[in-house]
Amino acid sequence: MTNEETFQKLSDIRMHGFTRALREQLDNADSYAHLAFEDRLGILIDREWTDREARSLTRRLQLARLRDRVAALEDIDFRHPRGIDRNLVRRLATCEWIKKKQNLVITGSTGCGKTFLACAFGHKACREGFSVVYRRVPRMLGELHIAQGDGSLPRLLARWAKTDVLILDDFGLAPLDQKGRENLLEVIEDRHGEHSTVIAGQLPVKEWHKYIGDPALADAALDRIVHSAHQITLKGESMRKKRSDLTKEENSDN
Repeated sequence: MTNEETFQKLSDIRMHGFTRALREQLDNADSYAHLAFEDRLGILIDREWTDREARSLTRRLQLARLRDRVAALEDIDFRHPRGIDRNLVRRLATCEWIKKKQNLVITGSTGCGKTFLACAFGHKACREGFSVVYRRVPRMLGELHIAQGDGSLPRLLARWAKTDVLILDDFGLAPLDQKGRENLLEVIEDRHGEHSTVIAGQLPVKEWHKYIGDPALADAALDRIVHSAHQITLKGESMRKKRSDLTKEENSDN
Protein backbone atom coordinates (compact mmCIF):
# COMPACT_ATOMS: atom_id res chain seq x y z
CA MET A 1 0.00 0.00 0.00
CA THR A 2 1.40 3.39 -0.99
CA ASN A 3 1.70 6.34 1.39
CA GLU A 4 -1.10 8.18 -0.38
CA GLU A 5 -3.39 5.19 0.03
CA THR A 6 -2.49 5.12 3.72
CA PHE A 7 -3.27 8.84 4.06
CA GLN A 8 -6.56 8.37 2.25
CA LYS A 9 -7.64 5.61 4.62
CA LEU A 10 -6.58 7.68 7.62
CA SER A 11 -8.67 10.53 6.26
CA ASP A 12 -11.64 8.21 5.70
CA ILE A 13 -11.60 7.20 9.37
CA ARG A 14 -11.00 10.84 10.38
CA MET A 15 -7.64 10.36 12.05
CA HIS A 16 -6.56 13.87 11.11
CA GLY A 17 -4.08 14.43 13.94
CA PHE A 18 -2.41 11.09 13.24
CA THR A 19 -2.21 11.98 9.55
CA ARG A 20 -0.56 15.34 10.12
CA ALA A 21 1.94 13.84 12.54
CA LEU A 22 2.77 11.01 10.10
CA ARG A 23 3.40 13.49 7.30
CA GLU A 24 5.73 15.42 9.59
CA GLN A 25 7.68 12.25 10.38
CA LEU A 26 7.98 11.31 6.71
CA ASP A 27 8.97 14.85 5.69
CA ASN A 28 11.58 15.04 8.46
CA ALA A 29 12.81 11.47 8.49
CA ASP A 30 16.28 12.37 9.81
CA SER A 31 14.80 14.04 12.90
CA TYR A 32 12.93 10.89 13.88
CA ALA A 33 15.46 8.26 12.73
CA HIS A 34 16.94 7.86 16.21
CA LEU A 35 13.56 6.99 17.74
CA ALA A 36 12.34 3.42 18.18
CA PHE A 37 9.20 2.33 16.36
CA GLU A 38 7.20 2.33 19.60
CA ASP A 39 8.23 5.92 20.34
CA ARG A 40 7.29 7.13 16.87
CA LEU A 41 3.95 5.33 17.11
CA GLY A 42 3.39 6.90 20.52
CA ILE A 43 3.93 10.37 19.04
CA LEU A 44 1.37 9.65 16.31
CA ILE A 45 -1.22 8.39 18.79
CA ASP A 46 -0.60 11.28 21.16
CA ARG A 47 -1.13 13.77 18.33
CA GLU A 48 -4.40 12.08 17.36
CA TRP A 49 -5.60 12.11 20.97
CA THR A 50 -4.71 15.79 21.38
CA ASP A 51 -6.45 16.65 18.12
CA ARG A 52 -9.63 14.84 19.14
CA GLU A 53 -9.62 16.46 22.56
CA ALA A 54 -9.32 19.90 20.97
CA ARG A 55 -12.21 19.18 18.61
CA SER A 56 -14.34 17.86 21.47
CA LEU A 57 -13.66 20.97 23.55
CA THR A 58 -14.58 23.21 20.63
CA ARG A 59 -17.81 21.28 20.20
CA ARG A 60 -18.67 21.46 23.91
CA LEU A 61 -18.07 25.21 23.98
CA GLN A 62 -20.24 25.67 20.89
CA LEU A 63 -23.10 23.72 22.47
CA ALA A 64 -22.68 25.57 25.79
CA ARG A 65 -23.31 28.95 24.13
CA LEU A 66 -21.71 30.80 27.03
CA ARG A 67 -22.57 34.48 27.10
CA ASP A 68 -18.94 35.32 27.86
CA ARG A 69 -17.01 32.90 25.67
CA VAL A 70 -13.55 33.99 26.82
CA ALA A 71 -14.27 33.99 30.58
CA ALA A 72 -11.70 31.92 32.45
CA LEU A 73 -11.05 31.26 36.12
CA GLU A 74 -7.41 32.20 35.56
CA ASP A 75 -8.53 35.74 34.73
CA ILE A 76 -10.44 36.39 37.96
CA ASP A 77 -9.24 39.63 39.54
CA PHE A 78 -8.79 38.98 43.26
CA ARG A 79 -7.33 42.43 43.92
CA HIS A 80 -10.74 44.05 44.42
CA PRO A 81 -12.63 43.13 47.63
CA ARG A 82 -15.69 41.62 45.95
CA GLY A 83 -16.35 38.74 48.30
CA ILE A 84 -14.63 36.11 46.16
CA ASP A 85 -12.93 33.50 48.31
CA ARG A 86 -9.76 32.45 46.50
CA ASN A 87 -9.70 29.09 48.28
CA LEU A 88 -13.31 28.37 47.32
CA VAL A 89 -12.58 29.19 43.69
CA ARG A 90 -9.60 26.84 43.78
CA ARG A 91 -11.76 24.04 45.18
CA LEU A 92 -14.49 24.63 42.62
CA ALA A 93 -11.89 24.73 39.84
CA THR A 94 -11.22 21.02 40.46
CA CYS A 95 -14.80 20.36 39.30
CA GLU A 96 -15.32 17.92 42.17
CA TRP A 97 -18.60 19.72 42.89
CA ILE A 98 -19.82 18.65 39.45
CA LYS A 99 -18.82 15.05 40.04
CA LYS A 100 -20.70 15.17 43.36
CA LYS A 101 -23.81 16.65 41.66
CA GLN A 102 -23.62 19.82 43.76
CA ASN A 103 -24.87 23.27 42.76
CA LEU A 104 -23.43 26.77 42.67
CA VAL A 105 -25.27 30.01 43.48
CA ILE A 106 -23.71 33.36 42.52
CA THR A 107 -25.47 36.54 43.64
CA GLY A 108 -24.60 40.23 43.61
CA SER A 109 -25.54 43.62 42.26
CA THR A 110 -25.48 44.69 38.61
CA GLY A 111 -22.09 44.62 36.92
CA CYS A 112 -20.17 42.95 39.74
CA GLY A 113 -19.14 39.96 37.62
CA LYS A 114 -21.81 37.29 38.14
CA THR A 115 -22.07 36.34 34.47
CA PHE A 116 -18.30 36.34 34.02
CA LEU A 117 -17.86 34.06 37.01
CA ALA A 118 -20.66 31.69 35.96
CA CYS A 119 -19.26 31.47 32.43
CA ALA A 120 -15.73 30.97 33.76
CA PHE A 121 -16.89 27.95 35.77
CA GLY A 122 -18.79 26.76 32.69
CA HIS A 123 -15.67 27.12 30.54
CA LYS A 124 -13.63 25.17 33.09
CA ALA A 125 -16.26 22.42 33.11
CA CYS A 126 -16.06 22.19 29.31
CA ARG A 127 -12.28 21.91 29.52
CA GLU A 128 -12.67 19.04 31.98
CA GLY A 129 -14.96 17.16 29.61
CA PHE A 130 -18.38 18.02 31.06
CA SER A 131 -21.34 19.10 28.95
CA VAL A 132 -22.59 22.63 29.68
CA VAL A 133 -25.62 24.68 28.68
CA TYR A 134 -25.97 28.40 29.42
CA ARG A 135 -29.36 30.10 29.48
CA ARG A 136 -30.63 33.44 30.67
CA VAL A 137 -33.72 32.64 32.73
CA PRO A 138 -35.99 35.10 30.86
CA ARG A 139 -35.06 33.47 27.55
CA MET A 140 -35.29 29.98 29.02
CA LEU A 141 -38.84 30.63 30.20
CA GLY A 142 -39.70 31.79 26.69
CA GLU A 143 -38.21 28.63 25.20
CA LEU A 144 -40.22 26.49 27.61
CA HIS A 145 -43.41 28.35 26.74
CA ILE A 146 -42.86 27.86 23.00
CA ALA A 147 -41.92 24.20 23.48
CA GLN A 148 -45.07 23.64 25.46
CA GLY A 149 -47.09 25.05 22.61
CA ASP A 150 -45.50 23.01 19.83
CA GLY A 151 -45.24 19.75 21.77
CA SER A 152 -41.45 19.67 22.04
CA LEU A 153 -41.35 20.35 25.81
CA PRO A 154 -40.54 16.76 26.87
CA ARG A 155 -37.63 16.61 24.44
CA LEU A 156 -36.29 20.01 25.58
CA LEU A 157 -36.56 19.11 29.26
CA ALA A 158 -34.86 15.77 28.62
CA ARG A 159 -31.94 17.49 26.88
CA TRP A 160 -31.42 19.92 29.74
CA ALA A 161 -31.91 17.18 32.33
CA LYS A 162 -28.94 15.17 31.08
CA THR A 163 -26.57 18.15 30.76
CA ASP A 164 -23.76 17.98 33.32
CA VAL A 165 -23.87 21.70 34.14
CA LEU A 166 -26.86 23.95 33.46
CA ILE A 167 -26.14 27.66 34.00
CA LEU A 168 -29.22 29.78 34.71
CA ASP A 169 -28.21 33.44 34.49
CA ASP A 170 -30.25 36.56 35.35
CA PHE A 171 -32.34 34.59 37.81
CA GLY A 172 -35.01 36.84 39.33
CA LEU A 173 -34.85 39.38 36.52
CA ALA A 174 -38.15 38.44 34.87
CA PRO A 175 -41.45 38.03 36.78
CA LEU A 176 -42.86 34.53 37.06
CA ASP A 177 -46.41 33.54 36.25
CA GLN A 178 -47.83 30.23 37.43
CA LYS A 179 -46.74 28.36 34.33
CA GLY A 180 -43.26 29.88 34.56
CA ARG A 181 -42.99 28.74 38.18
CA GLU A 182 -44.04 25.22 37.27
CA ASN A 183 -41.67 25.01 34.31
CA LEU A 184 -38.76 26.38 36.34
CA LEU A 185 -39.37 23.82 39.08
CA GLU A 186 -39.64 21.10 36.44
CA VAL A 187 -36.17 21.95 35.16
CA ILE A 188 -34.77 22.02 38.70
CA GLU A 189 -36.57 18.82 39.72
CA ASP A 190 -35.22 16.89 36.73
CA ARG A 191 -31.66 17.78 37.71
CA HIS A 192 -31.91 17.30 41.47
CA GLY A 193 -29.34 14.76 42.62
CA GLU A 194 -28.41 13.96 39.02
CA HIS A 195 -26.43 16.93 37.70
CA SER A 196 -25.16 20.35 38.75
CA THR A 197 -26.94 23.67 38.30
CA VAL A 198 -25.42 27.14 38.47
CA ILE A 199 -27.77 30.00 39.30
CA ALA A 200 -26.57 33.59 38.93
CA GLY A 201 -28.61 36.72 39.59
CA GLN A 202 -29.04 39.93 41.52
CA LEU A 203 -31.66 38.51 43.84
CA PRO A 204 -30.28 37.41 47.24
CA VAL A 205 -31.18 33.84 48.20
CA LYS A 206 -33.31 35.09 51.11
CA GLU A 207 -35.63 36.78 48.59
CA TRP A 208 -36.08 33.74 46.32
CA HIS A 209 -39.09 32.53 48.27
CA LYS A 210 -40.90 35.80 47.67
CA TYR A 211 -39.86 35.90 44.00
CA ILE A 212 -41.12 32.41 43.21
CA GLY A 213 -44.39 33.30 44.91
CA ASP A 214 -46.06 29.93 45.33
CA PRO A 215 -45.00 28.70 48.81
CA ALA A 216 -45.04 25.01 47.91
CA LEU A 217 -43.04 25.51 44.71
CA ALA A 218 -40.66 27.91 46.44
CA ASP A 219 -39.96 25.42 49.24
CA ALA A 220 -39.33 22.68 46.70
CA ALA A 221 -37.00 24.83 44.60
CA LEU A 222 -35.00 26.06 47.59
CA ASP A 223 -34.71 22.55 48.98
CA ARG A 224 -33.34 21.19 45.72
CA ILE A 225 -30.96 24.03 44.87
CA VAL A 226 -29.72 25.87 47.94
CA HIS A 227 -29.23 23.02 50.39
CA SER A 228 -26.62 21.37 48.18
CA ALA A 229 -25.04 24.53 46.81
CA HIS A 230 -21.81 26.42 47.16
CA GLN A 231 -22.59 30.12 47.43
CA ILE A 232 -20.64 33.15 46.23
CA THR A 233 -22.01 36.57 47.16
CA LEU A 234 -20.28 39.30 45.18
CA LYS A 235 -19.97 42.74 46.71
CA GLY A 236 -18.71 46.18 45.75
CA GLU A 237 -19.40 48.53 42.88
CA SER A 238 -19.84 47.60 39.26
CA MET A 239 -16.74 46.16 37.60
CA ARG A 240 -18.05 47.49 34.28
CA LYS A 241 -18.08 50.99 35.79
CA LYS A 242 -14.55 50.54 37.11
CA ARG A 243 -13.31 49.42 33.71
CA SER A 244 -15.10 52.35 32.06
CA ASP A 245 -13.54 54.81 34.51
CA LEU A 246 -10.12 53.28 33.96
CA THR A 247 -10.50 53.58 30.18
CA LYS A 248 -11.50 57.23 30.52
CA GLU A 249 -8.44 57.89 32.69
CA GLU A 250 -6.14 56.21 30.17
CA ASN A 251 -7.69 58.20 27.31
CA SER A 252 -7.31 61.47 29.21
CA ASP A 253 -3.64 60.70 29.88
CA ASN A 254 -3.11 60.26 26.17
